[in-house]
Amino acid sequence: MGRRRAFDEDEVVRTAVGLFGGRAYDGVSVDDLVTHLGVHRNSLYKTFGSKRGLYLVALRRHIADDVRPLAETLATATDSATALRLVTSADLGLLLLAAVERAPADEEVAAEVAAALAALDQAIADALGISTELAAALTAAALGIRLRGNPGEVGTALAQRLDPLD
Repeated sequence: MGRRRAFDEDEVVRTAVGLFGGRAYDGVSVDDLVTHLGVHRNSLYKTFGSKRGLYLVALRRHIADDVRPLAETLATATDSATALRLVTSADLGLLLLAAVERAPADEEVAAEVAAALAALDQAIADALGISTELAAALTAAALGIRLRGNPGEVGTALAQRLDPLD
């Protein structure tokens, strides 16, 4: 009979979301995971199979806990400035890092990222009554603003230019 798990899997996954979202997949070693998650290496492998296994679980958790609620909130946006503000202020660190670091090299990650971005695009399109193509451009602009690191200033300037969309 095996030993009972000495850790809370849900808490481990939430912590992993923060680690991967702050340092990216390649920036987090298995030793980092063991240290920060408080899980023995063997338990980590037994539960998640690999670092990649934990990463996929963490990415899916991030999408469920952060991206889907954002899409639901975006569906209530009344104008493009509000949609832009919502995206630029959301916690999307892991999604952004997954899009640029892992998606080009991992089909499973690419599919998760594509589905998450499509959900954001669709929510914006539905809320603003615009095409999904135009909504995708707005999502891309908002994510680009996030990557630049000054969402307030750039976002405000862009929102002023987007008024004709409303």
